[in-house]
Parts: sequence; structure tokens; C-alpha cells
Amino acid sequence: MKFTQPMHVEQESNDMTATIEKPRLQTLYNDQVKESVLKEFNLGNVSKVPTLSKVTVNVGIGRFLDNQKLKPEIRDTVISTLTKISGQKPIMLLAKKSVANFKVREGAPSAFMVTMRGNHMWHFLDRLISLAIPRIKDFRGLKTSAFDKAGNYSMGLTEQAVWPEINMAEVNFTHGMNVNLVFENSTPELSKYVLEKLGMPFVREEE
Repeated sequence: MKFTQPMHVEQESNDMTATIEKPRLQTLYNDQVKESVLKEFNLGNVSKVPTLSKVTVNVGIGRFLDNQKLKPEIRDTVISTLTKISGQKPIMLLAKKSVANFKVREGAPSAFMVTMRGNHMWHFLDRLISLAIPRIKDFRGLKTSAFDKAGNYSMGLTEQAVWPEINMAEVNFTHGMNVNLVFENSTPELSKYVLEKLGMPFVREEE
């Protein structure tokens, strides 16, 4: 017996497909930034252009431990924050070794983290640049000294309130987070150039 898909189902499927577009920053990178990097640094071959491979966001929770255990309300708030801003459920990291100064024992919860690639990564970066960073209090530009030798960039946000999707009236405590942009085939100079072309607001040199 031959099955015929209902017309309204097929139409709905086509409509959904039509609305799926490439992330804005990914299109900008592919259509303009790659060519600009090639010319600016005389790389000669597109294979030498740096690529953003993943973005990680983590929230340290060691200081919130009570007798080496994490209170449910702390756990739920952090998980909710990371899920809302990334579209992914975070994983919990455990301390690999004891740290006496912070009263953290090996095996105790130390952080929650999400790792984004592909469309999730590009959408997150767009919202970070366009929505979250402009909401930072007294913002004067991102530091240009936060690149490592491989061109990866790290930055911190002091509170989750910078994300529009977080309703601070519904959370029970304020927490920050670390954002890491991981590049392949890059250097600090190359990564900085790429991020600037994507709209990352670094502090001006004269400042």
C-alpha cells in the first residue's frame, strides 16, 4: 500500500526548511572576512585562514559548595542560565585535584560547561556581540591582551543579567561566566583581525 503524505504536512515541512538560514556571522565570515584576511596578511591560500572551531562557556561553582555539595537552587540556576543562552544542556565538571585554599576536594563539583560548534556557535557569538556585550556596565572595550599563543580568546562576564533571555527576577543569585573562543590555524594577530571584522568591540589602541 502506497502512503501519500498529506499536503498540509508537506507544505509545513517546506516552510520550515525555507526558514532555516545560515547564521549571519557565518555568512559574513565566509563571504567577506576570509578574503579580507587573505589580502591583509598575504596568506596566499585560503587553507591558511584561521577558523573558529568552537566556543565554550563555563561557570565555576567551587565557591558555592556547602560541605563539598552543591545546593539544588545553585545548580538549577546555573544550568538554566547556560541552557537559555546556548540552547544546549551543560555538563558538570568535577575537580581533578584538591585545592586547600578554596576548600575544594578532588571529585567535588567545580564548574558547569557548554561547548558549542556549528550553527549554535555562530548564533551564540552573534548574540554575545550584538546583545550581551553592549549591556555590560561601564563598558569601554574588550582587552586585546586575552589571546593565547594559538590565537584563542578568553573573556569574562561578571553577571548573567547581560543576556536578555535571563530574567533576574526569577533567579536566586548572581553569577558570572567565562567565554572561550577557540581558533584553528591562527595567531593572536589573525584571530583579533577576524573577530574585529565580525564586530567584536575591542578597546581602541589610543585608549
